[in-house]
Amino acid sequence: MADPASYRPAPGTIPTRPGVYRFRDPHGRVVYVGKAKNLRARLANYFQPLANLHPRTQMMVTTAASVEWTVVRNEVESLILEHTWIKEYDPRFNVVFKDDKSYPYLAVTLNEKFPRIQVMRGDRKKGVRYFGPYAKAWAIRETVDTLLAALPVRTCAPGVFRKAERQGRPCLLGYIDKCSAPCVGRISPEDHRALAERVCAVLGGDAKGIMRDLTHTMNDAAEREDFEAAARARDRLQALTAVLDRNAVVLDAGVDVDIFSLVDDEMEAAAHVFYVRDGRITGERGWVVDKPEPLGAAAMVLQLVQEAYGAAEADDIPPEVLVPALPDDAAPLAEVLGGMRGARVAIRVAQRGKKAELAQTGHQNAQQVLDQHRLKRASDLTTRSAALQELQEALGMVEAPLRIECYDISHTQGTHQVGSMVVFEDALPRKKEYRQFSIADAVDDTAAMDEVLTRRFTRYLEESQLPPEERESARFAYPPQLVVVDGGLPQVNAAREVLDRLGITDVFLCGLAKRLEEIWIPGEPFPVILPRGSEALYLMQRVRDEAHRFAIRHHRAKRGKTVTASALDSLPGIGPSRAKALIRHFGSPARLKEASAEQIALVPGIGEGLARSVYAALHGDDGMLES
Repeated sequence: MADPASYRPAPGTIPTRPGVYRFRDPHGRVVYVGKAKNLRARLANYFQPLANLHPRTQMMVTTAASVEWTVVRNEVESLILEHTWIKEYDPRFNVVFKDDKSYPYLAVTLNEKFPRIQVMRGDRKKGVRYFGPYAKAWAIRETVDTLLAALPVRTCAPGVFRKAERQGRPCLLGYIDKCSAPCVGRISPEDHRALAERVCAVLGGDAKGIMRDLTHTMNDAAEREDFEAAARARDRLQALTAVLDRNAVVLDAGVDVDIFSLVDDEMEAAAHVFYVRDGRITGERGWVVDKPEPLGAAAMVLQLVQEAYGAAEADDIPPEVLVPALPDDAAPLAEVLGGMRGARVAIRVAQRGKKAELAQTGHQNAQQVLDQHRLKRASDLTTRSAALQELQEALGMVEAPLRIECYDISHTQGTHQVGSMVVFEDALPRKKEYRQFSIADAVDDTAAMDEVLTRRFTRYLEESQLPPEERESARFAYPPQLVVVDGGLPQVNAAREVLDRLGITDVFLCGLAKRLEEIWIPGEPFPVILPRGSEALYLMQRVRDEAHRFAIRHHRAKRGKTVTASALDSLPGIGPSRAKALIRHFGSPARLKEASAEQIALVPGIGEGLARSVYAALHGDDGMLES
């Protein structure tokens, strides 16, 4: 635990201009990012007597070992730089809003030659239009099913699309007129893209033009007594009306606004937003956050809006954003959003009327989000703290292991060896820090463990000497408090030899054996037996099982590539490079066997003569590649 006075800058050296500051721990890792209109005045608040600071601020300044700052020209730049650094460094003491669950979106993949409509979760992809999010996936599927009756855009996966192209037959949706079947040329790429853009217009709330065109088509067909065409136009009109009716009309037509709500207390907060387009609710979303720093409602709103629009495109940002409390940096924030949108954005607090009523409904939804989060997490914080405390006492560690790394080896009878490293921080998995190792020449598990740990901690020793700005992007620059190896005393001793050889003495080491779940510590004649049902044992099992799962996944992927390519080794004229090209083009040996000689000849590096030889070998009497 550091004394803040030991790294406090001399007051006269801190500028009085706007800027962004970073606190780093002894290993150079960023633990907190903040911004200030006056850096000198803001940083002075952190170096008061510890008794005057909030408990979470006390923990932050005693965890940190240094502070640095960057001066900017104005508040807008400080806002942008702070948000960028929080995303880049993921500091453990910053408030970061996270989805309370993985909300599904309705997405149109305009980045493909033949765009398709599908349900998507997770990170957004460039060139894809997103609509929602929706509270329920079934609501999206019902919307899509209804929408396809009016606008039969493609919905199939790439593999299904390619199979239909090869066979020259569309899938079932193509036969029942719920897909325009671009796979077999029923519609040109240009017309299909126009169809996809009309879908985007409808989902975005702008269906007036399409509804008007369908009404005109229906009336014209009826006048010509072409009643079949009139009925088709009528059915499509009814389908579009049904899609629009799913979204409740809450405001006047033409109103585009996002309405944020926030429920906040000392330890946690929850937020909710209604996305309103053309007066209709087109989606909603919720966030939850554990508060590692004391922030008021206005400061929380600033973080919330930045998180909500961090990866937004121009079309995602409305001209008006309603918030429960106006942040101090409302003007710079509106300027940032306006720059992203390409037009003015107003940030206001809803005072009266329909918007205020909808904001109140959003507040109730935010309260529900927080209540559900508390039900799931009521015992989680307690049990995680108990697990770390129990583990510290059982292993005799000086401090609780806030960062745990676990290693496992996977192979098939000594071949295709791989190693895995998983990371748990504060007893929760930190998946972006997981690492995989391919192992070349190890003769057994202990040799493989020696190689993996040598590579990991050699890199740590190298990268820990890098300048702070380079260390942030390094992959192994930070050490754990506890290393767990999957295995008994042989694996533990192999790991101990590595750490001793590299001169690493501040990392605690143990092994977890599967048979009796005993914990082996180097130099101890007997293992540590944790009580059955204890939180510490449960945490160790989770860490070990996660390392095993991660290693198995990597091993199967590596083995699968080798087995898939080796299945083609006996084909005439096919070496490793051509085998990979064939697998990359067709996806599997089974699909290669379905292909004609002409289709095989289209693969780069495969001529017509070789394609005929491959085709003949695949369809010979020996039944090659039947498996």
